[in-house]
Amino acid sequence: MAQASNDSTLNEQFAALLSADGWSLLSTIDPSMVATKDAAWTLNEKLRKDGHDAQVIRAVIAQAELRYRARVKFGPFADSLVFTPAGLEQATRLTIAGLHARRFTSAGCTHVADLGCGIGTDSIALASAGLQVTAVEKDETTAAATTLNLMPFENAKVVHGSAEETDLTGIDGVWLDPARRTDQAGNTRRLFDPEAFSPPLSFVEKLVDEGKDVGVKLGPGLPHDAIPDTAEAVWISDHGSVIEACLWFGRLRREGIARAALVIDKDGAHELTNPVTAQADVPAPVGELQEHVYEPDGAVIRSHLISTLLESTGGHLLDEHIAYFTHAQQISTPFARGYKVVAVHDYNVKKLRSWVKTNGIGTLDIKKRGVDVTPEELRRILLAGSPKSAKNKATLMLARIGDKRVAFEVQPH
Repeated sequence: MAQASNDSTLNEQFAALLSADGWSLLSTIDPSMVATKDAAWTLNEKLRKDGHDAQVIRAVIAQAELRYRARVKFGPFADSLVFTPAGLEQATRLTIAGLHARRFTSAGCTHVADLGCGIGTDSIALASAGLQVTAVEKDETTAAATTLNLMPFENAKVVHGSAEETDLTGIDGVWLDPARRTDQAGNTRRLFDPEAFSPPLSFVEKLVDEGKDVGVKLGPGLPHDAIPDTAEAVWISDHGSVIEACLWFGRLRREGIARAALVIDKDGAHELTNPVTAQADVPAPVGELQEHVYEPDGAVIRSHLISTLLESTGGHLLDEHIAYFTHAQQISTPFARGYKVVAVHDYNVKKLRSWVKTNGIGTLDIKKRGVDVTPEELRRILLAGSPKSAKNKATLMLARIGDKRVAFEVQPH
């Protein structure tokens, strides 16, 4: 009942937003005017005094708040889009959507169906690339938002319907972003069983068998044993955050590549690949701590390409179960962040508190792998009682090496 109530409220808000007064009012609101709860309350009071309908005000402020949050993903372009809360959460960042679209254009596709298009950010990128786009969304309110977002593109249309029932006649490319947060019983949670997705991965394979060129966006936690042999799998990291895993089939799959880690940073995009002929995971070398420790990017870890990274950089793991690797030299790679080892401490809270106090540490960054501790909680404990005059900064890397837990005092490169 709660879900039905939420859907009804969203539909009512959207209807108010699309009213003549609502749409006109939204065009006058800069999202930064609702950057805080106090600012949103002040705007609400002003709009009420100006005589606007209360329901319209709620709808406009809610949309302005979504646009403000969306600036993280879409920059200033967010101010021209229409969002739903779920649609914003699951939407592809425009820079990443552009990479998706490039796959289809490079493969020679001409007409792409975006099945489960959400608010349409991938459809926008596909249409911007000159492709004919059919955007399909089964949620009526979200489909309405997508229609508004795609209005500038004559080569795009929106269909209100389900992915499985869409007529794909004349369509050569298919892009899917399956729902991954609600199971078949309606329980909201993150899903890692590809057959529990909506639509399931078996539906994707059916499209491939029918000769479609298919790309599918999945969560980065996708288990490797669920990846079909016919797919190229790419994990994407955007400025340190692993945001998705993509499977590419048909002409969208690059020849000779089984897995890849695509790392996007301030210097551009960097890719580490694993050839089809080397799909089996090769154990990485393990050895003693050296002068530098490196933390591989999450996309490298998720794609199981640490051995490939070590082949190109040298170095070895500290423990076969821990992703940190060590090297005698300072190396430069976009696929890992490096630190110089200053000292090695036993993982002993009492001794670490003494170390913090003795060194006047007031700011402490904690990283960890293989150690059952919450960095935020440990930081609070270690800094407890630290005087306000403590201005020094430090970084600790916690790791389990064999049966021993250690804390590396390090300095970022």
